[in-house]
Parts: sequence; structure tokens; C-alpha cells
Amino acid sequence: MSEHRVISVPEGLEGERVDVALARLLGLSRSRAAELVADGHVVLDGSAPAKSDRVWEGAMLEATIPTVAPVQVEAIPVDDLTIVFEDDDLVVVDKPVGVAAHPGVGWTGPTVLGALAARGYRISTSGAPERQGIVHRLDVGTSGLMAVAKSEHAYTVMKQYFRDRVVEKTYHALVQGHPDPHTGTIDAPIARHPKHDFKFTVRADGRPSITHYDTLEAHRYASLLTVKLETGRTHQIRVHLSALKHPCVGDPLYGADPTLAKKVGLERQWLHAVGLGFVHPRTGEPVDLLSDYPADLQHALDTIRDLD
Repeated sequence: MSEHRVISVPEGLEGERVDVALARLLGLSRSRAAELVADGHVVLDGSAPAKSDRVWEGAMLEATIPTVAPVQVEAIPVDDLTIVFEDDDLVVVDKPVGVAAHPGVGWTGPTVLGALAARGYRISTSGAPERQGIVHRLDVGTSGLMAVAKSEHAYTVMKQYFRDRVVEKTYHALVQGHPDPHTGTIDAPIARHPKHDFKFTVRADGRPSITHYDTLEAHRYASLLTVKLETGRTHQIRVHLSALKHPCVGDPLYGADPTLAKKVGLERQWLHAVGLGFVHPRTGEPVDLLSDYPADLQHALDTIRDLD
């Protein structure tokens, strides 16, 4: 069994890679879209493209999508994953560092979906097979609040909320140095790094990305920022702060000083999703949730304060 789709590429995807455009148009994961291209299931204006080829407005993108059985999420308990909100529609977790949002290529560690499965939760079956119920994600190395849909209705509404940018996502980041100005907006497009897998960069041909920041504390070696996102690109905060020459403490991938990280006892980037606010998809009531800093981030911040 398979599904055949034919879609005209819209103006907004002009210049995107074939796998990226396919993923966005059909709601697939990028890895799944790349598989379809590699397996010869995709045609771009009558020819078989490579996944890195670029699409153009008005091009006809055809895809034959074989039916894929739902991915069986391995139930792996995560004892320090905390449930901060739940009802029949949603579950919001406080994700610890070292836990991925969902199963993925090359990742064999614990996941949020696996942790929920181990506790007997039934999650929405909407979404790409390997990330059903996931309405937004946090990096493995980022801790904090993350929502997962339990009902199909909640999945549909929450995904639209994130597309419409009406979910209030608040992060705290400890960054090297002192951003100038102390309060500002970073409006810079983000794309995959041309030379490094799993890394992103500011680039003119990237996707629009907007980050707002405000300085909460300024210390001798670092500043504590509150960060709010208008868009939700992979590694967005880390990329944008690095572009300002103020990377998150403990983030060597984006230029952080490993000596400072060692001095404060940090083994990952100092970035935490402290707040999540949205209108409940069924009741219409406001939901505003907060998360405390985990022990490693609190220790690093206390050490930075002491170094003054």
C-alpha cells in the first residue's frame, strides 16, 4: 500500500532542498523525506532529484509514500523526568538533560516518548511515525518544559499554535560575556552548516528566525539572559547567541570556552526551558507552567556569582 501526492511548490519554499521542502509540505520528518528521495519515490518536474537539489516556485513535486507501520517506541524509564501537567489531551514534562524528545537515527539513549510509554501513557498517533504526539522539541542537551499531545484534537490544535507563534516559550541562558545592548532582538535566518553535520549557522538563504533576549544578571565572566522565541528552529538560541559572540556557557559546538565550562563544573550548554504558556486546546483556559533550574545549572550559576 502507498499514497501518491502531487504538490506545486509554493513561493515560501523557493530555494529549499528537496528533502526539506518535501518534509514541510507533507508533514514528514526530514530523515523520512530523505529516505523517499534516496529510494526513488520522489520526482521533481519529471526528473528524479538528489535530496540536496533545490526546488523552485511552481515546480511539481511528486512523492509515492509507502505505508509505514508505526514505530514501536522502546519503553525506557527516566526516573528524573517529572510530569508538571496532564489531562486527557496533554502531558507536559520537565525534561532532564541527556534525554531526546523521540527516537531518531543514531540515538540509542532514553527519550521522552519512551519514558511516557514506560509509565503507561497513551499518546496521540498523529505526526511522523517516529515522533507521534510531539508538538515541539528540546535538544538532548537542553532541559526544561516540553508538551506532548495525548489526543488527536490536542495534536492538531497545538501544532497550529506553534505554527501561528502563539505559544509563549521562555528560556534562561547563561552566556559568556555581556551582550550589548543588554536587551535586544536577533533577526537572522538559520540554515544547516555547509561543512558540519548536526550543526546550524546564520546564513542568508536560511529560514527566518527571530529571538528576543533580556539580561537578568550581569557577572564578571557571564550574563544570565531570559530568551523568548518567535520561531522554533533547531538550535536557534544557541546559533543566535553564538552569532552575537556570546555563546551559551558550556556549548563548545557553538564556540564556548571549555575552560570556563570546566571552572563552573558544566558538561553541557547552560540553557533551560523555564516557562511554557498556551491556551488549552479544548477548554480554552490559559495554561502557564514554570520549571526550576536543575542541579548542574544551578551549581554553575552559583559559581559564576561567586567568581564576582
